[in-house]
Amino acid sequence: MKKYLTPSKYINFEDPSILSLAKHLAKNCFNENEIIRKCFEYVRDEIKHSSDFKLNPVTCKASDVLLHKTGYCYAKSHLLAALLRANGIPTGLCYQRLSVGDSGEAPYCLHGLNAVYLQGHGWYRMDARGNKEGVNAQFLPPREQLAFPIQSKNERDLPEIWAEPLEVVIRSLESYKTYDQVLANLPDVDLIG
Repeated sequence: MKKYLTPSKYINFEDPSILSLAKHLAKNCFNENEIIRKCFEYVRDEIKHSSDFKLNPVTCKASDVLLHKTGYCYAKSHLLAALLRANGIPTGLCYQRLSVGDSGEAPYCLHGLNAVYLQGHGWYRMDARGNKEGVNAQFLPPREQLAFPIQSKNERDLPEIWAEPLEVVIRSLESYKTYDQVLANLPDVDLIG
């Protein structure tokens, strides 16, 4: 579990602004699930999805997401991981491979979300990308309610729980300056089998 609790370049929860917010969100919570819910809802509702709101700059590091209050799903998952790890809650990164056009057909891209380790339950996935019409992600353990369902054989819930972001995601977020450039170059991976 140690790797899901440590800070890093992109999940940089040692940043004072993240530590302060993590402490604030945990204040008056009676249990771990309340802390998780407050952190999840903060990132889902207070950090605007870059593409939905057509916002720049492109963010990647958790502290930059918090500073600019915007990020793609991947960057938002970095901030959520940072807030939860700052509160001593093991948190990883997960990905889905989805159709870009929501049709189940090519082209495809990765979608970033989180997995948190819940006491008495195990790993639980949650998706703080931000709700909008047709998207209603919630924190409702033990039931997962993610932003997007898998609709076709070429879409997939990737089973891994990563301690650090995938290189293809970092490359996409750090190679482009504006939200529309990222949108035109969303990261993807080839499926095995």
